[in-house]
Amino acid sequence: MKPPARLALLLILAALLIPLQSLGHGISEADRQSMLEGGYWLYVLLGAKHMLTGYDHLLFLFGVIFFLTGFRDIARFVTAFTLGHCITLILATFLGITWNYYLVDAIIALSVIYKGFDNNGGFQKYFDMRSPSLLGAVFVFGLLHGFGLSTRLQQLPLGDDNLAMLGRILSFNVGVEVGQIAALSVMVAILSLWRRRESFKRFAHAANVALVYAGGLLVLMQLHGYSHDADPDSFRFPVEEHRHIHQDMDIEKTEDPSREKL
Repeated sequence: MKPPARLALLLILAALLIPLQSLGHGISEADRQSMLEGGYWLYVLLGAKHMLTGYDHLLFLFGVIFFLTGFRDIARFVTAFTLGHCITLILATFLGITWNYYLVDAIIALSVIYKGFDNNGGFQKYFDMRSPSLLGAVFVFGLLHGFGLSTRLQQLPLGDDNLAMLGRILSFNVGVEVGQIAALSVMVAILSLWRRRESFKRFAHAANVALVYAGGLLVLMQLHGYSHDADPDSFRFPVEEHRHIHQDMDIEKTEDPSREKL
């Protein structure tokens, strides 16, 4: 396999090797504290960091532009996605509309599966129908991705003053766009190089199958996280396999003997 093809496949399959904590791309305690001490610029930086480590967002974008060759088409679909996630990111955060972020991210992961399935002609092959409007689908999924970003942003101290809160939300959104542009620049460059190789035709199908599997793994990981978040005491795994995840839960039980009954 030629280097561009190998690199493109590795970008997709890398999601299979990322720890659960990274895939959740949550807000760390260090980031929370820095927000209390810093200004809008920190929200811009955090937004960019969040997008660049938001593997579900990046995999979906990779699937969207996979077969797009013209700048106008890329700009059109990326604009639809950007408009969608800006709407829900800003409005949901400002209005305090939220949901369990594990479940939101699990649904977002379904968009990755959808794009890989669509890229491989799944609707034509399995349902004997044309694919739904790609522009409309990208916009709808953009709304969903923006809501996922909002659930994370609402973990930060945004303040009680509406004007200051709006400034922080917009700053975070600017950072997200900067991170998205940086990531897309790399993706477009890799795909442009790869399309010139004969290997693109041979491995395009395999790359999108890998996209489907990566999305499926993300769904399972987020549901795993939700199971612990919703009812950690009744969610059991072999101690040997999950000791590194549940050490803090064991400490809690030791400090509160009443929880042993659950």
